[in-house]
Amino acid sequence: MTILVLGGTGKTGRRVVDRLNALGLPVRIGSRPLFDWQDRSTWPAALDGATAVYLSYVPDLAFPGAYEDVKAFTELAVRGGVRRLVLLSGRGEPEAEASERTVRESGAEWTIVRCSWFMQNFSEGFFYDQVLEGVIALPVADVPEPFVDVNDIADVAAAALSHGHAGRLYELTGPRLLTFAQAAEELSRVTGRKISFVRVTPEEYVIGAVKDGVPEEEAAGLAALFTGILDGRNASVADGVREALGRPARDFTGYAEAAAAMWQRP
Repeated sequence: MTILVLGGTGKTGRRVVDRLNALGLPVRIGSRPLFDWQDRSTWPAALDGATAVYLSYVPDLAFPGAYEDVKAFTELAVRGGVRRLVLLSGRGEPEAEASERTVRESGAEWTIVRCSWFMQNFSEGFFYDQVLEGVIALPVADVPEPFVDVNDIADVAAAALSHGHAGRLYELTGPRLLTFAQAAEELSRVTGRKISFVRVTPEEYVIGAVKDGVPEEEAAGLAALFTGILDGRNASVADGVREALGRPARDFTGYAEAAAAMWQRP
């Protein structure tokens, strides 16, 4: 059994790799240059001999072209002998649900891990530089989100890749709802400095993101996610972590306290 972990150096993927390695399972890391979603010629070699895949699409399943890529990759994987697929999906994303159907109908054993926004986006992703600057500026309304710890995602995904959980869809969230303003208050408390949330227009967000080096197409896609998905549709807590692992989901406070040192300027 060889497990291909797509995005194996990313926020969820590298944690999945760590857990599978700890179990003594053979793992192949699917990241550039071995694997590139935008270069289909890299797919066959990455899949060669793989029997299970952690399927994580970058930048997001809601982006244009994601469904077509996931469908083509899934068909190639199953033809090549992959017997188990674990899909990282987005909560409340209609485009992601189309990719979920593709995986469900693939003929392989499947598990869907459908997630809310990651806590680690504040320390490892989209919002890290803004937290350092002390202002989180996003085009989102004052609606709450049940941020999920990516360590919970990795625990569930590794369990699904190594034993059981076939035919299950798990909605993974944190145990409580927080607005971005409330999240900023928690970050202020653990860092000992003022971190504010400011609502901006989608256009202002794109201009700022491009200025910070984000490709314009990706920045526009992120702005669409913020304004579309963070509209209140996900303002509820799910119990997928407990369903899959038999324990509660990690809380935002514990995450922030553990990550506090990452937001300290030299």
